[in-house]
Amino acid sequence: MTRYFTKDHEWISVDGDVATVGITDFAQNALGDITFVEVPEAGKALGKGDTASVVDSVKAASDVYAPVSGEVTEGNAALEEAPELVNTSPESEGWLWRMSVADAGELADLMDEAAYAAYIAEL
Repeated sequence: MTRYFTKDHEWISVDGDVATVGITDFAQNALGDITFVEVPEAGKALGKGDTASVVDSVKAASDVYAPVSGEVTEGNAALEEAPELVNTSPESEGWLWRMSVADAGELADLMDEAAYAAYIAEL
């Protein structure tokens, strides 16, 4: 499984042509306590950069963008009852949605873990 990152602080783990998407630990720290998470419905087609989800926190509401194009296969239903999973486990149990990857070539535009670490170090 390969993990990539965006400059908008999303992560995407890719296993074959299936990807899991969430927000990074850096993002959840910046947002503060998460109070609500809207995840996309299965079957929704997303283009790269489309708004796919909304994360509400005590500080602000933040859009979450699709890192690549594809179709949503599953939203994380656990977030309806426990949105705080995004705070406690942002890069594991707090994932937002799973999707098919329509064009694996779009992954080349994303950062690997080392590049993302260097990126946030400059912020």
